[in-house]
Amino acid sequence: MTHPTPHIPTASLAQGALAILPLALGASLYGFAFGVLAAQIGFPWWGIATMSGLVHAGSSQIVAVEQFSSGSALLGAVLAGAALNLRYIGIVASLIPLLHGLPLWTKLLTIHMTGDENWALTMTERAKDPQIGAGFLIGSGCVMISVWTLSTALGALVGSSFGDLERFGLGFAFTAAFIAMARGLWKGTGDLAPWTASFVASFALVTAQMPTAYAILLGTLTGVAVLLLNPRRKVPAQ
Repeated sequence: MTHPTPHIPTASLAQGALAILPLALGASLYGFAFGVLAAQIGFPWWGIATMSGLVHAGSSQIVAVEQFSSGSALLGAVLAGAALNLRYIGIVASLIPLLHGLPLWTKLLTIHMTGDENWALTMTERAKDPQIGAGFLIGSGCVMISVWTLSTALGALVGSSFGDLERFGLGFAFTAAFIAMARGLWKGTGDLAPWTASFVASFALVTAQMPTAYAILLGTLTGVAVLLLNPRRKVPAQ
């Protein structure tokens, strides 16, 4: 006996799309800055647009472009990007109730469009109203991936016509983008120990002349180890 595929109301899609707009505006700003700097390194606008659409992970893209610019190994860039996105294991697991019953292709596409912003917004709204589900997540995800792709491509188009970005004070944009993303991930003092361990380990390894990508990877794993070994860490409620 086959079960009918759950229907995703158009109103739910529109609700998610409208709700995410303020967060999408913020993402477009550092997306534009990322595109500008990527163009300075030599990436074409269409390459950046393709990366944004297929990868859709700001932190990983920034690390990858930065590593390519310094001539680091491709494997290092891939591993560092993967380490930065380990959190998505938990995020994807939390989507199981929302995506239950949907076709496989819909689940995979939704997971691809899920980022920190629309996932956090969906879970916040779902806590207020249990009726909020996959439609809200998909609608907000469509907006986020579209805005991110367009803003990075536009930044690359503009950046290709600039000279040295240091003249405009934009050389700090990569670091600023990371700070903005990190601030959004901070959940409170419980994050202090793993974040500190990760920073200290990464800084020490870079100082010891280890390639940046591998230092980020090992620093991230150090933070994860501290988190798992902390006897006071909170276990999510089932």
